Amino acid sequence: MQDWTQLRAECDVRDLDRVCAIFTMVDSRIMVEDPRDVEQLDSCYGELIDEELTRPDRPAAVSVFIPAEKNFGEIADFIRQRAETEKLEIKLEAVGRSEAEWADAWKKYYSPLKIGERLTVVPAWDKEYRPEPGDLTVRMDPGMAFGSGTHESTRLCARLLERFMKPGALVLDVGTGSGILAIAASLLGASHVDACDLDPVAVRVARDNIMANGVSNARVFQSDLLAAVQRETKYDFICANIVADIIIRMAGNVGEYMADGGLLAVSGVIETERERVVSALDAGGLCAVDAVSEGDWLAILFEKPADKK
Repeated sequence: MQDWTQLRAECDVRDLDRVCAIFTMVDSRIMVEDPRDVEQLDSCYGELIDEELTRPDRPAAVSVFIPAEKNFGEIADFIRQRAETEKLEIKLEAVGRSEAEWADAWKKYYSPLKIGERLTVVPAWDKEYRPEPGDLTVRMDPGMAFGSGTHESTRLCARLLERFMKPGALVLDVGTGSGILAIAASLLGASHVDACDLDPVAVRVARDNIMANGVSNARVFQSDLLAAVQRETKYDFICANIVADIIIRMAGNVGEYMADGGLLAVSGVIETERERVVSALDAGGLCAVDAVSEGDWLAILFEKPADKK
């Protein structure tokens, strides 16, 4: 019999569809607890239904069941980060696990991982790892922020960064999470990296990781997408490893922050969302020039043509 851990999020019933959308990015087989379903049954079967289920203030909930061989902690952090980005209030719990077990659950799955031709992510506590000649090592302790390198969206964005970012580039990392992509950009030769996140915990974690990697040319600050980014700065390369709906939200003005010929790598997109994302950024004056995929996940590269203002 396979071991599973139930990851459950309570939310306001009005947000249920959006929370379900985030959970289906992890697994299409989700369990939904919608109090409105119980209300419909109550009219016929009221005497047979537990009173707890008919409480008027009972929240909705969504669950996904994580098999033992999956990186539970990374999945939990992914859901938490996406909910934070979409400004959804959720109460996330691991049914059957203590907080201490949850906080450390991902560590047993976290080992050195090559995420590009030269980029390798190594746990901060791994003292035995020895890099291959030419490898660039990113030391990470994600803590409670998304981005250890084990999720497909992070790896795909790192792959585009490694392939297309030119040395000396001015880089912006939107939704930096643990700071993994900002650190990678610095190691790959960026002249300066700005990294921002809405979550103050992520900002703190990213700063700690950047300092631990000896990166001195990166700045981390709190921002709701591009709100706190200076418009006067024109970036050669922008990373946005977030979700499709949030990418679409900033599609109309992200080009204003890009240098002529600048590149934007967006990740956290699933195949069924490709057309919406490409259409939104095309309407914003950017052209899709490349894409990489892994399973159902995509990262898409866009360019700002030199004649676009």
